[in-house]
Amino acid sequence: MPARELKRGAMVTRQIAGHPVVFWRDETGRACAIRDLCPHRGVPLSCGRLEGGGREVECPYHGWRFGADGACTAIPSLTEDQTVDTGKIRVRRYPVAEQQGLIWLWLSDAPVEGPALNPDETPAFEAPLAPAAAPDARPRLVFSMDFDCHVDHAVIGLMDPAHGPYVHGSWWWRTRKSMHEKAKRFGPVERGFSMLEHAPSKNSSIYRLLGGQPTTEITFTLPGIRTELIRIGERHVCGLTAVTPMDANTTRVTQIFWWDLPVMSVLKPFLMPFARAFLKQDRDMVELQREGLKHNPRLMLINDSDTQAKWYFRLKQAWAEQGAGGQFRHPLTKEVTLRWRS
Repeated sequence: MPARELKRGAMVTRQIAGHPVVFWRDETGRACAIRDLCPHRGVPLSCGRLEGGGREVECPYHGWRFGADGACTAIPSLTEDQTVDTGKIRVRRYPVAEQQGLIWLWLSDAPVEGPALNPDETPAFEAPLAPAAAPDARPRLVFSMDFDCHVDHAVIGLMDPAHGPYVHGSWWWRTRKSMHEKAKRFGPVERGFSMLEHAPSKNSSIYRLLGGQPTTEITFTLPGIRTELIRIGERHVCGLTAVTPMDANTTRVTQIFWWDLPVMSVLKPFLMPFARAFLKQDRDMVELQREGLKHNPRLMLINDSDTQAKWYFRLKQAWAEQGAGGQFRHPLTKEVTLRWRS
């Protein structure tokens, strides 16, 4: 989530892949996250309050308190002669990274309760960084939209290269009459793939507003991160889309933009309604798709326009096999060219 949404002295709750999570800032301002359930009676900790300037979260039911490491620090109902090792009572702690104005949470299949909880869990890879933007850069534009669909349908819908003239058909983007054959080069990257740097398609009118001769490179990495880096000479515009499953049937799509191109700051008042309208068209389509999926039809993926979706599912399978002790086998081992009409 955007770092600006997490204020000191307040808690923010999110559901991520079915996990209830509460975020807050500790007494130093560091972002923290633990499971949003008190192990005593199951009350959401986010309904309680922060103590010690953010050092602890207090449950509203009986006042049990928990630190940023998930360990219980106090049970007020205990008398002086009652010995309970509160440090052995824990809620799950989630590793958090804050960079480029964003907060990232690491979610693994580790236990969520019981003695196997690991307060020192280490993420298997670093949080994503937006290319070209400085490590301390703040986003220029951020917005989110919830899709009523499984995360897979949101991901492959957003990466689909052939739906543009139909889902996004408009005078300010592209029309069916402008459809033509395209050929794009793709190469492997860690946990994903990249549509290698190229000039934008001539029927993508919005790029013309940037001036000069822009090039763009689009990259997708697991678990659901899409970046697009647009270069115009020494200047850049970077867009990052984070696709976050909230539960099995709801997905939050967050779009973030950084730039050092002066014309983008001039256009900013017009960008938000345009970007929201564009994303809403994707949301409306996957929600329309949901009506058909109620009948559990067999779905198909074709070459080449659906090859990115195939790579996505194979990447997920490779990650699962690695987690089970196997070897991560990347579905894309060399540069390839895909062709389609759009």
